[in-house]
Amino acid sequence: MAKKVTMQKIADHLGVSKFVVSKSLSGKGGVNETTRERVIQAASQLGYFTQKNAYMQNIKRPVQTAGGDRNKQSVLVLMPNIRSQTQDSLYWGKIVDGISLALDQEDLGMVIVSEHRADNFVNILNPNGLLGLIGVGQISTSLLLEVHRIGLPMVLIDHEDPLIPSDTVFANNIDSMGRLCNHLMGVGHKQIHFVGNIRYSRSFRDRWLGFRSALEENGVMPPAGDDEMLQLEEIDDNAMKEEFAAWAAKRKKAKSLPTAVVCANDRIALAVSEGLKEVGCFIPGDISVTGFDNIEDAARAVTPLTTVHVPKEAMGRAAVEKLLSRLHNPSVPLEKILIAADIVHRDSVSGPHN
Repeated sequence: MAKKVTMQKIADHLGVSKFVVSKSLSGKGGVNETTRERVIQAASQLGYFTQKNAYMQNIKRPVQTAGGDRNKQSVLVLMPNIRSQTQDSLYWGKIVDGISLALDQEDLGMVIVSEHRADNFVNILNPNGLLGLIGVGQISTSLLLEVHRIGLPMVLIDHEDPLIPSDTVFANNIDSMGRLCNHLMGVGHKQIHFVGNIRYSRSFRDRWLGFRSALEENGVMPPAGDDEMLQLEEIDDNAMKEEFAAWAAKRKKAKSLPTAVVCANDRIALAVSEGLKEVGCFIPGDISVTGFDNIEDAARAVTPLTTVHVPKEAMGRAAVEKLLSRLHNPSVPLEKILIAADIVHRDSVSGPHN
C-alpha cells in the first residue's frame, strides 16, 4: 500500500519548512509566488492532490430539488478578467450565454466572478452556497487549487491545468484544424504558415498540432526553425497587425511569402488581413487567410473569413451537464469532452495564384 503523501514529505522533497508548504497550499499570504508554484508542482507530482480526503475539505453541499432556494442552488462561473476574457467577448460571451441558458433550464442560479488573484478569491468563495464551479478560459493554478482544496466540483471550458485534475470541455481543435488544412491543400496550397502564439492556451497549441499533423501526413513540410509567428503576442489588435505586417513585408521582399496563412483564431486572422492590406497583398488573390472560432466579426470582414465554427453555446451547455452529472456520480473517472467543430467556407480562400 502506497504511503500517504504529507505536507512534511513535500517539505522534505523541496528542502523547505512544513510551515511554507502549509501556507502555499492554503492560499494564504506570507509566501512568494515562485515558492508557492514550486510547492504546488511538487505536491502534484508526489500525488498529494489525488489522495482521497487527504487535501479536500469535507463540505456537504445542498442537492437541487424542485422549487429550491436559488440563492443556495447556484453555480459559480469563474472567468478571470485577463486578456480578452470578458462577457462582452464575441467568443467567451457566447460560452457564458450557453452556461446561463442551461442553468436556467435546471432552475439554478449563476454567480459570475472575474477575480484573478487567489488571495481575493479565497475571501469571496463560499462553498456552502454553491453546487460547483465552471471555469471559463485561462485560470491560474492558484485559483483552481482553492477550488480543489474545498472539494468543490468543477468543470473547465477551453482550459486544463496539468496540476489540478478536473473535467474539461474543448472544441475538437486538432481534428477541425486538420480538416481545414486538408481543404487548403486540396485546392493546391503547399506553402502554408500558422500564425498565433502556441503558448497562449491549450486550444492554440492543439490547433498548431492539428496544422502540423495535416501537413506532415500530406508530405508538406511546416515552416522550420525559430518561427516568430508562433510567438505572436495577442496584446491588442493593432499591435498584432503591425507585427504581422512587418513580417509579411520582409517575406514579400524575399519572395518567400506563403500562399496561405492559417490563424489560431478569428481575431488574429482579422489583424493579419489588415496587415496584408498594409503591405499591398490582396485576399484571396495574393494569399488565402483562415481563422478559427467563427465569431460574428469573421462574417462581417471586408473579405469574409473562411473559419471553423466552434459551437460556443454548446460548450457552455455541455459543461453544465457534466457538472450536474459529476454531482450525482462523484467517483466516476474524469472526462475530457470534445465538441465537434465544422468548417465555414467564405471568400478568404482560393487556390494559389502564381
